[in-house]
Amino acid sequence: NTPRGLEPPNPGPVTPEERWRMIAEAAYYRAEHRCFVGGDTADDWLQASAEIDNMLEALGCTVNNGS
Repeated sequence: NTPRGLEPPNPGPVTPEERWRMIAEAAYYRAEHRCFVGGDTADDWLQASAEIDNMLEALGCTVNNGS
């Protein structure tokens, strides 16, 4: 299940800014889940990045780099 609010606005191209926001929110939820105690923020970001990229791929979304 995708955490509430992390779904892309609509299937299709996602801007790098939208992807960054989704990763930031997912990383925040990871830290919040452990009450912001322990853990590693870089690891939270890397895991969130993989989670969001997998979700976008599963939904058939692409990241539009403007090129």
